[in-house]
Amino acid sequence: MLRVVFITGISGSGKSVALRTLEDAGYNCVDNLPVRFLHDFIAAAHDEGLQRVGVSIDARSSGAIASLPGTINALRALGTEIRVVFLDADTGTLVQRYSESRRRHPLTDKLFHEGVAPSVEACIAHERELLGPLRELGHVIDTTGLTPSQLRSWVRNVVQADTVPLVLTFESFAFKESVPLDADLMFDVRCLPNPHYDPVLRPLTGRDAPVANFLAAIPSVGRMIDDIAAFIRTWLPEYMQDTRSYLTVAIGCTGGTHRSVYVVEQLAAMFAGQGQVLVRHRAQKQFDLYDPGGGPTEAPSLARP
Repeated sequence: MLRVVFITGISGSGKSVALRTLEDAGYNCVDNLPVRFLHDFIAAAHDEGLQRVGVSIDARSSGAIASLPGTINALRALGTEIRVVFLDADTGTLVQRYSESRRRHPLTDKLFHEGVAPSVEACIAHERELLGPLRELGHVIDTTGLTPSQLRSWVRNVVQADTVPLVLTFESFAFKESVPLDADLMFDVRCLPNPHYDPVLRPLTGRDAPVANFLAAIPSVGRMIDDIAAFIRTWLPEYMQDTRSYLTVAIGCTGGTHRSVYVVEQLAAMFAGQGQVLVRHRAQKQFDLYDPGGGPTEAPSLARP
């Protein structure tokens, strides 16, 4: 079966890095393919016996963006496996990246000819509006604060999930660093006791046994995890019926180091059999892939009894 990955998203969010990642993984890649040529390109890939194809689609193809969902559905009906990866970042980060690279936004000329002052902020706002329909089609990755190597790791793990029906991501974050844009569900665990105030536990994280043992001994922590898990179990089938292939659950605490990390680890272990489970710890810049059989591929889970 031909596997197709569409890389799309806001300019400056890392699409070039993501497309090069696919090339390194053996994908035949095309940058900025016009949507009207997409069906013919995929058909040619089928005829040539290609197994993996990567396509980058961005705002430069804005005229045909509205037709893309129908095109994707038609290709899937022909037996093509398609995954869409949408990259995004907060506006401040995007503006800073353009300032550092000295590059023009690809919509600058378009806004200028429409009589709009083509500031970077205006271009980004217009691009978000144009690409709104694509954001709903696939797995959203918030690249705010990520290095290129971290983005490559995240993209590599997402696109290698070739046979699982759902990518379930648990992500810890720090409220003081802002809320991640890729969250579909978000839970605040700042009400739980904070290991930060214990001098012995402060330099550790929620993945370390002393912190895990401290939090596991507190009844309210267990109740919080059980309540979040019950909510996800109740509504996950509804999200899946909505033809989703991904769901990102963000857990936040003050510093993103202890409580949110611990809760994410427990939830990931509890849902390890629910398709492909990914774990992200934004504050620690860590990523784990939980396989469908249960258990992470890297650090062991500290499962609560």
